[in-house]
Order: sequence, then structure tokens, then C-alpha cells
Amino acid sequence: MSSRRTLEPPHELWRAGARELAHGVVERLSLARQAMAEIGQFLVEIEARGSKELFGHGSTAGWYAETARITPAEAQKTLERAQALNPGRNLDGSPVPATAPIAGAAAAEGELGEQQLDPVLTTLKKIPDEVSAEDRVAAEQILVDLARRAGPREITNAGLDLLAHLDPDGNEPKDEDLKPPAREVSLRKRDDGWWNLTGLLDPEFGARANALFETWGQRRHVDEDGNHDLRTPGERHGDALFDAIHYAMTNDKAPTLSGDRTTVVVTIPLDTLTSGLGSACLDGVSQITARHARMLACDAKLIPAVLGTEAEPLDIGRAARTVTPAQRRALNVRDRHCAFPGCRRRPKHCEAHHILPWGELGDTDLRNLCLLCRYHHTVIHGQSGWKVRMAADGRPEFIPPQYLDPLQKPRRNTHYR
Repeated sequence: MSSRRTLEPPHELWRAGARELAHGVVERLSLARQAMAEIGQFLVEIEARGSKELFGHGSTAGWYAETARITPAEAQKTLERAQALNPGRNLDGSPVPATAPIAGAAAAEGELGEQQLDPVLTTLKKIPDEVSAEDRVAAEQILVDLARRAGPREITNAGLDLLAHLDPDGNEPKDEDLKPPAREVSLRKRDDGWWNLTGLLDPEFGARANALFETWGQRRHVDEDGNHDLRTPGERHGDALFDAIHYAMTNDKAPTLSGDRTTVVVTIPLDTLTSGLGSACLDGVSQITARHARMLACDAKLIPAVLGTEAEPLDIGRAARTVTPAQRRALNVRDRHCAFPGCRRRPKHCEAHHILPWGELGDTDLRNLCLLCRYHHTVIHGQSGWKVRMAADGRPEFIPPQYLDPLQKPRRNTHYR
């Protein structure tokens, strides 16, 4: 690792002149870039030894995301950048050379940050394999020399010029580039509780959907009072889709999820259920009126979850040696997602975790259970140092390892709270 100066914290900056201020920014920017380069070297070494062996985590990027408190995507990008800039080792100990050693040396000197490195690495990845090693090194040197004084856009444009020179014909089209797009549907919840539905349907799916809309979305006949169906085509299609989904959910041959048929959970406070005034919660995310909840319960395949004043599940099942469907629904209502701090994985992607293991006389009881996604379930059972316990209010809380928090202050998942 490169040697690095340390600077005293600034004092009385209001006395500093323009040159002193600019020099302070440049010096600290160089130090920050050197520090990030050294972090990359640490990450490459952790990857070589195995993050699971060192910290009990499934991946180096996952461990770094948690340690640096950044997104997994950004952590993965940082790791990939570090692997390109620094030599590493395979699991068998064989060396892995850096793909951009010149850029790596410049980063270690504090000359290049991620805004300069990323366009350099993007260009180098696009150089065809047929290009000689000498030309590849020369291209990297040109880009690095430019990056020492230029910004991302100029580096990107220079990279395009280099690629045009090295590979004037471009890449040969691949078979997968000619494949038609797959059918896809996206459903996104808005802040007001409504949902946006978009998608791309193949010819067969599109024809079937169109037939459904034409059949289920026909205009209603004029009633005895002479009222006409004034719905727009879009509204009729929306009602048709709702009817089709309702039919599928209530069909006896409908598929199951984790041993239970497709259900919608309506959560309603005990006093609201008694008085009929107030609101209920639909599937833990959307607010509906108590009157609407009663209407749905008449026919829809609903599970009512009655909550007390502290929002603890009251009438949702009883304890059993194994997690019953009723207990699973209780966990879904209480935890709403993976209980690990910061995780947003929904209940259908989670497992019921025994806080005190069954083998150590732990009961299969709501006070000893919490929802964990597969990844965080592995973290808790591994050597990460994370511990989970049930707080006095009946909610799971997690104790971080000392390297993250020397005081080990308990943390909770505050998403959707």
C-alpha cells in the first residue's frame, strides 16, 4: 500500500485565502482517493481469503455494504473496480493479474477517483480479445494520462475514439441479441396506495389478455332504471382484470405458497373492529376503511388479523411444535418483512427463525420466532457476530458485532414502521 500523509484538521478557515482553500481541497481529495484505493486493496485480499471464512458473510460485497452502510449494488461495484485495479488470488492460491494495473497505480497515488476510473475500465472491457497486449497497454496508458487532468465525459469520448481505432468493425452480433424480448409485467405501489401496472406481452399472451378484456370487460346491460354503463374502455379492462384475479384466488385449484393458498391479510385494531370506525391495513401496506374490510370479508379469501393496542397479534393462531400456517401469518403481520435492520425482503421470501434454537429447548412460539430472508438467516447462523433477541415489547432486535459498533447498541428494522 502507498504511503499517505495525514493533515491536521482545518482551523479558522475564514482567515484562509483562495490559494490556501484550493490547496486544502486538492490535498484532501488526493488523500480521499488514496484511502479508497487502499480500501480496494483490502477488499481484494478479503475476497481472496473468503468473506465467509473471515466474517461469516456470503460475499465480500455483502459484508462491505453492511460495514460501509451503502447499498449492495454500490458495494459490488466498488469490489469489481478494486479487482480490476489490483492483483488478487484464486481460492487455490494462483495469482490473478489486474486488468488495469496502470490505472490502479494512478489511483494509489491519489490521482484518480471512481469518476475517472469507471470510464477507463468501461473502455478497457470493450477492447476485443484479438487486440494485442501491447496495444491494450498503450490504450490504457493513453486513457490514464488523460484521466489525470480530465473529467468523465472527456475520458468516455476518448475511449470511444480508441475503440473505433482498435476495432473499426465493432462486435459481431450474437444470437442472443436477436432473440425477441420475454414477456414481463411490473407492478409498483404508489405513495397514495394505488398501483401502477405496466408490461410487455408476447403475441400469445397479448391475444389471451385481449380476449379476457373483450369477454369480461363487456359493457353492462341497461338496468331497469335505464342506467347505461358509462365506464371507459380502460375502466372496463381494469374491472375485468380484477374479476379475473379474484376468480383465480378463490378457485379451489389455485396454487399454494408455502403450503397456504393465496390470501390477503386484513389487519384491524381491536377498537376499530368493535366500533366499526377507523381504518384497516390491507396486506400490511395499504389503508382501507373498516367498512371496506367488512365488505371484502363477506366473499374474498381474507384472513382477519385482530391487533391490540400495542399491535401484537391476538387471534391469529396458537403455538405448535412446528410453525403452523396461522403462526406464519402472525409473523407476517408482526414483522412485515425480514426483521434484519435495513432489509426489505417481503415475507414470501423469508423463513421463520428460532431465536433460541429448538435443539437448545427453544419453543416454536411467536416470542421465539422472527422472519429472516435466506441471506440474513445465514448471517445469524454464521460467524458474523450478529445476534438476535426478543425485546420486552415482543419485537425482534439485533445486536451488531463490536467491529461495527463497540457499544453494540441494539438495532431494529424500521422499514414500514
